[in-house]
Formats: sequence, C-alpha cells, structure tokens
Amino acid sequence: MTSAGLNLIGQALSIYDSQLRLVVSNRPFQVMFDLPDDLVKPGALFRDTIHYLATHGEYGDDADADQIVERRIRQALTFEPHYLERVRANGQVISVEGAPLPKGGWVAVYTDITSTKQAEALLRARSVELSGQLLDRAEELSAANRKLASTNSALEEAKRQLTETEARTRMTTEMMPAHIAHLDIEGRYDYSNRRLNSVMPGRPSDIIGMHISEALGAAAYDKVEPHLQKAYDGETSVFEFTENQGSRRIRVSFTPDKEGGVYVMSVDITEETQARVALQQTRRRAMAAQMTSGLAHDFSNLLTIILGMQSRLQKMDLPEYARELVTATQQTARRGGQLLNRIADMTGNRTPQPKATDMRGLLEDLRILASPSLPRGVGLSVVNTLPDVALMLDSGMVQDALLNLVLNARDACGETGQITISAHKVGSIWAEIAVSDTGPGFSPEALDKALNPFFTTKGNKGSGLGLPMVYDTVKLAGGDLDLRNTPSGASVVLRLPYRPAPPVQEGLVLLVEDSDALRSQFRDMLVELGFSVIEATSKSEALALVQNLQDIVLVLSDIRLEGEETGLNLLDGINASVPCILMTSLPYSDPLHKQALVRAPVLRKPFTRAQLCALIRTETA
Repeated sequence: MTSAGLNLIGQALSIYDSQLRLVVSNRPFQVMFDLPDDLVKPGALFRDTIHYLATHGEYGDDADADQIVERRIRQALTFEPHYLERVRANGQVISVEGAPLPKGGWVAVYTDITSTKQAEALLRARSVELSGQLLDRAEELSAANRKLASTNSALEEAKRQLTETEARTRMTTEMMPAHIAHLDIEGRYDYSNRRLNSVMPGRPSDIIGMHISEALGAAAYDKVEPHLQKAYDGETSVFEFTENQGSRRIRVSFTPDKEGGVYVMSVDITEETQARVALQQTRRRAMAAQMTSGLAHDFSNLLTIILGMQSRLQKMDLPEYARELVTATQQTARRGGQLLNRIADMTGNRTPQPKATDMRGLLEDLRILASPSLPRGVGLSVVNTLPDVALMLDSGMVQDALLNLVLNARDACGETGQITISAHKVGSIWAEIAVSDTGPGFSPEALDKALNPFFTTKGNKGSGLGLPMVYDTVKLAGGDLDLRNTPSGASVVLRLPYRPAPPVQEGLVLLVEDSDALRSQFRDMLVELGFSVIEATSKSEALALVQNLQDIVLVLSDIRLEGEETGLNLLDGINASVPCILMTSLPYSDPLHKQALVRAPVLRKPFTRAQLCALIRTETA
C-alpha cells in the first residue's frame, strides 16, 4: 500500500541511507531519469546511479563522469538540507529538494517545473509594459518562495523529530527506578520524572516549580544541602544518606551544568546496603576465623593437658587445701573450654537460611521458652504489631538472639522487674524488634563497649560474647543493632529487613516434557515454588496419570512431545477444570504456536522461575 501510494505522487522520490544505499523510490523516479530496474531496487548504490546518469548525458555530453560521481558523493555525505533548480540535457527543468534523516541518509524530491519556467518566460516576452526589474523581482520571489517552502518543510520535520525524541526521553526516565530531575539556579525543579515518591515515599510526585527544600522536607534537605551547594559551586557530588520517614538508604548524585543549574539523580539503595552489610559481616567472620582457629586449636590442646594432669593429681593422696586447688583448676580449665566453644560458634560457618517465618508464632514460642528461666518476680510480655504476614528470616538464628537478650535482661532485673519484647514495622523495609527491661540500664562504658567481644559487666559469670553474637546475627541478615537507655531501664533494638515471604504454592503438578535436561530444570523450578511434581514424556503417559490421579492441580506441558504428539492433543483429553500451561521454543509464526495461544497460556522458552510463578498464580487464582 505504501509503494502504491508513493507511485501515485506526481513527483519523483528517493530515499538513501547513511551508507548511500537506496532504501525506497517510486515509479516517477525511474521514469524521470530513465533508470534501469537494478538501480531502483533497495540496496542500489548512489555511486552507481550517478555514474549511470553522467555517462548517459544527464549532466552534459562533455562532463567527466568520475569527477561528477566523486563531487556528488561528497555533497551527499554532508546530509545537509538543500534546494536547487537545474536544466537537464533534454531541456526539462527540475527542482531538487533534499532533507536529512534522523539516523543518517536523506530523502530527495524531484519536481518537474518546466511549465512554470515557460510561463515565466512567456510572461517576460509578452509583458513589455512591465519593467524588466519587476519581472526579475517576480522570478526571484518565486524561487525564494520555493526555497522557503523547502525550509519550512525541513523545520517541520526537525520539530517532529525533536518532539518524538523528547517523548522517548521522558518515557525512558519515567521507567527508570530512580528520581531524575534538574534544578535551576534558584534550586527549583524545572524538569523531573514522577519517581520522587517511589524513591522517598511521602514526598510529592508533581514538583515542577517547587523548591527542593519544599519537595524533600526540612530533615532530608538539611542532609543534602551541603552537597547541593558544592554542585552549585561547580563540583560533582555523590553521597548517601538515611531519610527519616521510612529509614531508607538513598544515594544521590548532584552534577552541575554549564548554565548554573544542577542535574539530580536519586536511587533507593536500601536492599543493596542490606546485602553489603551482610557481605561485610561475612568477610569479618572469615577473617576472625582465620585468626583464631590456629590459636584456639593450640589452646584447646593445652587445656586438655591441664585437665589430664589435674585428674591425675586428684587421684593422689593430697591435703584438703591442695584438693581444693585441683578442683578450682579443673573448673577454670572447663570454663576455658566453654569459652573456646563460644568463640568457635562466633567464627564458624553461620550462613543464614531465610525461610517463611510466622513472627507471631516465633515470639509466642520465645515467651514460652524463656518464661521458665525467669525468677517469679520478673514478668515477660510480648507486644507485636507487625502485619500478619510471613517474613523471610532465619527463625533459629533470630530466636537464639532474642533468647540471649531476654536472659541478659533477666540478669539486669535481678529478682523483680519487667521484660518486654516489642515488634513493629518501620516504613516498608524494616522490622524492628526491641527487648527492654526495667533494670539499671547501660553504663556509659557498656554503651560504648558492649558489642566488643569479651567485654562483660558480669565478672566471672559472663563471657562477653552474648551481645557480639546477637550483633553478628543481625549483621548477617543485613540489619543493624542499637543499644539505648530508656526512662525505665535498658533496651536493645534489632532492625531486620522486612521481606514478606512469597505466597506458598501447594499441590501436585503434572510436568510433560520429552527432553530429560529440560524436564529436570523445570522440575527444580516447580519444587522451589512449593509444588510436588509428577513427570511424563508423552501424551499417552500423561493421560494415564491424569485419569489415575485426582489431586493434580496443574498441567505444565511442552507443545511438541514424542513422535507426532503435541501438547494440544494432550489438552483434548484433560478435564477443562484442571489449569494447563503450555511451553514452547517455536516462533510466534509457527501454526502450532498460534493454535496453542487460542487454547491455553503459552510460556516462551527459555523462561525464568519468576515468569513461571507469575503465570501459575494467574491461572490458579
């Protein structure tokens, strides 16, 4: 249809790309220049066309074809708008109007203006009453109008291209997971995508014309203002800060422009920071293990020797005071062994294994577990305002850490007091669990050193490793630990990443795939999503399983199966109440793929577990 439309145009048209190859031309172009068919096919070289025209007298019989070709190619490669009029060898007068294309190349329109020129000549010959100067001016005006029309056309095309480019740029910035903006010299936004609210929740999205201090709020602006001033002074600044409303970690880049303004890019790096904290703690633990493993081994051997010698001394006939010394030495050596075990626990392999955890159940179990170890005068209460959703946590490590804190709080309270475990959500990214007591609180020295290994205020009764192990647990999860005094005592606050667990999938899935390697891969995906899996390689095998097993909740089948069988044939024998998903590597143009799309959802191979999970949720909802 496009070709037919171009052929109906009364003007000749050609489009060449940046490599001077023909992209498209219409029939009038071939007719006007009497070109052979091979020069009007897509891909024909501009060089060959000019050479053909030059050797056939288009530019005069005496013209040097090679010089003309080289000159025209140099002109064409500049890709500049142009308009000219020339008389062809056959006497025809044509106008040539060229305009560059956005990605290189140009479009040229050739118009036969012979009749217009003849009319002008006739007017000059028959209008002796008119002065020659007036006729000259009329001709100049006519040529100027044609050039103006060409220029206007080029400007309109440039305007259209700029509009499209701006629209694409804006759409790109809107899709990016970052806030991108520009501040004028006064600190007001003159450009912004609508992502400030997603990076820093609670802030407005429409901020054009708004001052940055108003958009961010006073607390956040105070943190960024020194860096912003550096940018206004001409220095690029990249920094991170924690915003107060949601406790998110934000990375901001301020880049000065040449006109006194500043470009702004802000990214939420909370999850990146959590992962970085966990990785740093893992590296610290590895270094600590490397440093202490050899020392602990030698010290353990020494303690074994000491205990052996004391055991032999204990069998001798020694005075009572000597026996007391032997017993004390044995107790001290055993305490050293326990300390070595605690060190091994801290520096050994403690890789968190997050799984869906019911926080309400975990805290209730903790209350039941810790209560028997508390004196009668010490109460334990749990206040949980976390949303009733499962969180991805290592429940064992978290419960051990909280139990450690409860026992520390018990020691601080003595015979009477109250211990409170409180849990709540901070913004949308943190879960905070605090263990508070009504004891004397932390001393200034304890607040400063409590997280240091072997620091203790319990004398011989403490190892100084309890709080460091809790700190280790929290850091391995990507969180943080805070010690503080309250009006009624002390509080230890665990801040852990708030990561809701994905919905649990249950049921039996029939997987039909004739490739062993692919079947194994898809089975692993389904098992990771929580399904039980039964497998088949052919239509007949799959139908037999469907008929004998009533608890199949989903069928996942390849379109092409063994022999001539297909997944579509399988669908014909399955009850319509059982959801089915087909998968294939066939192109969209394949008839089987088209038929499958009408019958069931189709996953295009290769696909990820997330894509499979999303489609299963849709089909089984």
